[in-house]
Amino acid sequence: MELERAVDAFLEHFELERGVSANTLRSYRTDLAGLVAFAESQGVTDVAGLGLELLRDWLWHASQAGAAKATLARRSSSARAFTAWLAREGIAPDSGARLRAPKSDSHLPRVLTRGQMDDLLVRLEQRADAGEAGALRDLAVVELLYASALRVSELVGLDLEGLDLERLTVRVRGKGDKERIVPFGVPAARALAKYLEYGRPVLQARAPDGAAGSTGGAGPDSRALFLGATGRRLGSRAVYSLVSSLLSTLPGGGPAGPHTLRHSAATHLLDGGADLRSVQELLGHASLGTTQIYTHVSAERLRESYRTAHPRA
Repeated sequence: MELERAVDAFLEHFELERGVSANTLRSYRTDLAGLVAFAESQGVTDVAGLGLELLRDWLWHASQAGAAKATLARRSSSARAFTAWLAREGIAPDSGARLRAPKSDSHLPRVLTRGQMDDLLVRLEQRADAGEAGALRDLAVVELLYASALRVSELVGLDLEGLDLERLTVRVRGKGDKERIVPFGVPAARALAKYLEYGRPVLQARAPDGAAGSTGGAGPDSRALFLGATGRRLGSRAVYSLVSSLLSTLPGGGPAGPHTLRHSAATHLLDGGADLRSVQELLGHASLGTTQIYTHVSAERLRESYRTAHPRA
């Protein structure tokens, strides 16, 4: 069977049978397209030639090209999933079962202090005071990202019917297409209410005919909670740009995307006494081990405070 055709069949199966997120599917597609291209450069176009040595060479060449350990680990995972599917379908042996990649470097995530978070939100509130639709939306976006510790993909995927301003909850569809109900606080509720009343209608009116229900119909983006400048559903890239511009003015290094707000929210919850299981549920982590990194962040912050404040440190 042609390698490229096998990859297409695998991706179709993966999307339909597993119900994975768009981001996960995109990663698999990118990784396996790279594998196909590398295999063809080695004269392999059929799954019969997809051996363990070729897979190892693929990862090695990526490593020599400067790929990060996390990228290599993801590509290894994609290849193993593909070859395991080939074996289950009786197409080819599972040549990737023994494929391994270097373990990812363990880095603690960037976390803002509460003071930095307050400063960031005050600046957004000042912008929103003028009543401009985009500023009202930006304040609501950041308030909700921090209040509910959402992933950016979860935020931009929110629909109007999933928001409950009375109960202060939002219905989120996370990784693996799993749904969960997440709470948020009063400041986020105020920002959302102002955005819905004064900001969203203005943005919705900018949509091309029917795109967001601007002509009275139910366009493809009419259900979206957050709309972009053209009246369509707000995209992940716009949220990254917004948060990055805000974080660039704050001291400290490290990542400057929306995930920093998620890390900060989780760490502040644990600092405030929330139990690990509750934070796990809020974040939508399948494993408690994933959530435990935030206990390390809190411990490191405690040690740093001790070193700088205790006279006998």
